[in-house]
Amino acid sequence: MSKPAPNPAAPYVSPWMDADLELFRDAVSRFVDGEMVKQDEHWRKQQHVGHEIWRKAGAMGFLCTDIPAEYGGAGGDFRHEAIVYEELLRRGISGFATGVHSIAAHYVLNHGTEEQKQRYLPKLASGELVGAIGFTEPGAGSDLQAVRTRAERDGDDYIVNGSKIFITNGYLAELLVLVVKTDPQQAGRGISILLVETRDLNGYRCGRILDKMGMKAQDTAELFFEDMRVPAANLLGGIEGRGFAQLMTDLPYERAIVAIGGVAAMEGALAETVRYVKERKAFGKAVAEFQNTRYKLAECATITRVARVFVDRCIQDVVDGRLDNATASMAKYWVTDMQQQVLDECVQQHGGYGYMNEYLVTRMFADARVQRIYGGTNEIMKEVISRSVLA
Repeated sequence: MSKPAPNPAAPYVSPWMDADLELFRDAVSRFVDGEMVKQDEHWRKQQHVGHEIWRKAGAMGFLCTDIPAEYGGAGGDFRHEAIVYEELLRRGISGFATGVHSIAAHYVLNHGTEEQKQRYLPKLASGELVGAIGFTEPGAGSDLQAVRTRAERDGDDYIVNGSKIFITNGYLAELLVLVVKTDPQQAGRGISILLVETRDLNGYRCGRILDKMGMKAQDTAELFFEDMRVPAANLLGGIEGRGFAQLMTDLPYERAIVAIGGVAAMEGALAETVRYVKERKAFGKAVAEFQNTRYKLAECATITRVARVFVDRCIQDVVDGRLDNATASMAKYWVTDMQQQVLDECVQQHGGYGYMNEYLVTRMFADARVQRIYGGTNEIMKEVISRSVLA
């Protein structure tokens, strides 16, 4: 018996979804609507989301969903992570930076000693510790080998001096995955990673929360280290000089997260714009009835669908352990470029209201701009891609 023809009017469903994941998505969706959406305006004004929401999300099992249960995680896989990111970014909730938190946890999972995994992963999964990553410095962004923050061994400790900038979750950070130079005479081989517990730590100081174009609820901060002592046991993996290799290994995971956020924002903004143009009247009829509106929305919908299909493949590749750096870079670069383009059109379709921060598409447009910068600039992504093409 032949299969029935697909319904052309049926909405697209990601091929990696199943019934259990639908239930998980529903739970995440209700949590985001009930606990986050109503607080977003307040969070944007205070420039951070506070610690309480992290504890609540951890108690619900929405943090570190792809960390094994033996380490306190939910024992799921990257599909669960993708659902959390999608439900947040479709609603423009950009302050709750669980992606960075998850990346920090994965550095511990993939490269930490057994003792480090047992100590830190349960606390990250419960939200007892908020994770952050200390890469960027005033003079070192995408070029990680240029970091200058120095860690010198002194008995059973490292003494750390230096600073970091543009650190997501920086103000709330309780576990900092800190990139340092343990051998200033070496480039990549002189880099190590320290796991820094920031509470009541002498020599550790969080500076101002930075005033950004968008991502207003995200506590992007400057961090300073002055003779800060970190136990040598907190050296990630226990061996100096492995930091650069550890960073490179986890880049596809990070870039997949950025791409997921991009396509989710496109989907949320498009849905909001469709609702608006159906309700908004001009010259006696709904804006949606004008041909230009319909064609522009058709273009946005097509770009969004292509992005969704590509990102869905990347999600499955992460689950299967086969997402390579070049493909992840393609997703990160192209999706975030298209995110800016689609959101710009969504703002345009809102007319003057599209310039008002009270409208979701306005906030999403401002939030989108940094997507092309962090996680490695899109120019760096093209360099990575070109190397694979010319290899």
